[in-house]
Amino acid sequence: MTTQVDRPVAGERGTPPAAGTPARPPWRSRLYAFEGRSAPYVYVAPFFLVFFAFGLFPLIYTAWISLHSYRLGGRMRWVGFDNFVWLFTNPSFYNALWKTFTIGILSTVPQLLLALGLAHLLNYRLRGRTFLRVAMLMPYATSVAAATLVFALIFGRDGGIVNGLLGVVGIEPVDWRNGNWTAQIAISVIVIWHWTGYNALIYLAGMQSISKDLYEAAAIDGANRWHQFLHVTIPGLRPTILFTIIVSTIGASQLFGEPLLFGGGQANGGSVNQYQTLGLFMYQQGWQYGQLGRAATVAWVMFVLIIGLVLLNTWLARRRRPATEGTLS
Repeated sequence: MTTQVDRPVAGERGTPPAAGTPARPPWRSRLYAFEGRSAPYVYVAPFFLVFFAFGLFPLIYTAWISLHSYRLGGRMRWVGFDNFVWLFTNPSFYNALWKTFTIGILSTVPQLLLALGLAHLLNYRLRGRTFLRVAMLMPYATSVAAATLVFALIFGRDGGIVNGLLGVVGIEPVDWRNGNWTAQIAISVIVIWHWTGYNALIYLAGMQSISKDLYEAAAIDGANRWHQFLHVTIPGLRPTILFTIIVSTIGASQLFGEPLLFGGGQANGGSVNQYQTLGLFMYQQGWQYGQLGRAATVAWVMFVLIIGLVLLNTWLARRRRPATEGTLS
């Protein structure tokens, strides 16, 4: 009587694989390999989830709302591009667009020039320069609401500090809030005061990254400090200047808090809309008139406008670079 003995099957647990069959890695090795492949995606996943939830989805949904007639508490009704037709045939939109442009120019150009000059002064060895740098950043750390309310008192028609100083030199009091250009100048002063120190510190950081050998070589060639500033500092700060121009352009296009609080919380931007920006116009359509579809249309036009301005600034900077480099050489 013969006894049948079961032979072990190759690949079973506890048995070696047959000759010529590749060994299967254990489950721990497979787990480690999967972790190594998936870890980078897991690490960056929170950013994409947050960006999708608070960036991409609101942008797409705003575009969808802009194609509807939608009032607060009501239902959305499809109207296609009627909201865009209404917007581009509305004189109030072009007024807000022009006021946004003029206030942006009045605030951005002096702001960046002052920041560049202050950064150049702080780049020298001055006594108490650490205190000056911290003090320069204090306006940026101040609340926009608090600063605007204070400046509204400073530019007050009756009892304002500015009119008091003008009266000393024999100038009649100015109605800053109800004037056309005076209101825009007053709002621009608030923006300049709030953002100049921030841009100055950015310029200062860029200046300190420029090699000192370039300044020494320029001094050996006989260049004074002014020529060093023009031919060494400015070319070295070109990427930083482009960054501040783009950021300031975006901020000027979205200007909202300063004109709203300067006008006492009214979204009309003055009695004759003399300082109504696109931000105020969008707020007025959405929350004062309850036309969320039209407000979404204004928001999307502002988005496209900002993208276009950023691309224009980048194109101009790249176009000017070869000519500038040829002059400097």
